[in-house]
Amino acid sequence: MNFVEELRWRGLLHDIMPGTEEELAKGMASGYIGFDPTADSLHVGSLLQIFTLIRFQKAGHKPFALVGGATGMVGDPSGKSQERNLLSEDILDKNLKGIQTQLERFLDFNCGLNSAEIVNNYDWFKNYSFLDFIRDAGKHITVNYMMSKDSVKKRLESEVGMSFTEFSYQLIQGYDFYYLWKNKNCVLQMGGSDQWGNIVTGTEFIRRKGGGQAFALTSPLIKKSDGTKFGKSEGGNVWLDAKKTSPYQFYQFWLNASDDDAANYIKIFTFFNQQEIENLIAEHAEAPHQRALQKALAKDITQRVHGDEALETALKTTDFLFGNGSLDFLKSLDDESVLTVFEGITQFTILKAEFEAGYDALTLLADKTSIFPSKGESKKMIVGGGVSINRDKVPNPEKIFISSDLINGKFLVVQKGKKNYFLVVVV
Repeated sequence: MNFVEELRWRGLLHDIMPGTEEELAKGMASGYIGFDPTADSLHVGSLLQIFTLIRFQKAGHKPFALVGGATGMVGDPSGKSQERNLLSEDILDKNLKGIQTQLERFLDFNCGLNSAEIVNNYDWFKNYSFLDFIRDAGKHITVNYMMSKDSVKKRLESEVGMSFTEFSYQLIQGYDFYYLWKNKNCVLQMGGSDQWGNIVTGTEFIRRKGGGQAFALTSPLIKKSDGTKFGKSEGGNVWLDAKKTSPYQFYQFWLNASDDDAANYIKIFTFFNQQEIENLIAEHAEAPHQRALQKALAKDITQRVHGDEALETALKTTDFLFGNGSLDFLKSLDDESVLTVFEGITQFTILKAEFEAGYDALTLLADKTSIFPSKGESKKMIVGGGVSINRDKVPNPEKIFISSDLINGKFLVVQKGKKNYFLVVVV
């Protein structure tokens, strides 16, 4: 199956310029996708384009990942209702390094002729004067042409309008394509469907300035089945950086996908072939409560993004919180990792000096923490067998907890009912 066919059956082909498929059929071709350095980490919304580059390389072509050191200084207006804040050079440099490190984990940079390359458009813009640019580049693309693009029209029709800075973005991105076509033999630019106008400007630029031919294709923007934006959780963006989104939270994001979304995501965010995906969908349909699709998706993508060890931790964390995982798992972790396991779960802090004498269960659960609003409610649930501390049922309201009960000398895990967890941290 060729690259375009692969995108087509996975539902990842939105627009394609005539002649693109025929050009790729001639043999190895070079193509690129740009990544916007608005943060020092990419997020799950970037995975579609990262995986597009991987598929492009697997099909025998040469992928270029462009990190926008120059375009990042301007800000892409596509899909934005207002102008982005301009980044300082220090922040931009930090963001570029973070993104480059992440991209290097996915693409193959040592496979011969079609080895991946990372390029930074700041390298060819840093010594390009404004006057030279508008003479060399600006004269080839008319204002009428630029204003016809949706990303421009929508902003011009809005109350906020569009600055000249953002208006120039289209021309700068078009020049990127021209530069890579001329210097790296890039004949294809890919991206999200919101980038179609900018990409086509690049092909037009190549035609007018270089007398050459280049091609374009885009993928659809991913939305959840309920119409809401993909890539967000209750805590905000789901990042690829483990320090911003822990592997457990990352795993849970995919595990909690709806059935309809999981059936879509399994085609987009994995490299399972058509038969494997059809088998998973059939298996899921027979027993939806087993969540075969979500588990296969979450496991595969967490391993790909974070590695085997992080996946194992995510699985053990999930088993501990939602299954019958052993305390040995927590005891094997350092303090920071324990806190990561319980990130997003209500935590209470008690001073170690106060804890030395010990607390009875009612005082601990109602006075020193607010796990229960009163000792009466705490007592009622303890008597009913609904409270566990460190995986053991609290036997009676008078039970005393002392320092030796602490996990790693610092933590108590309180479980109220089946699924309500709390972490008591003794400091």
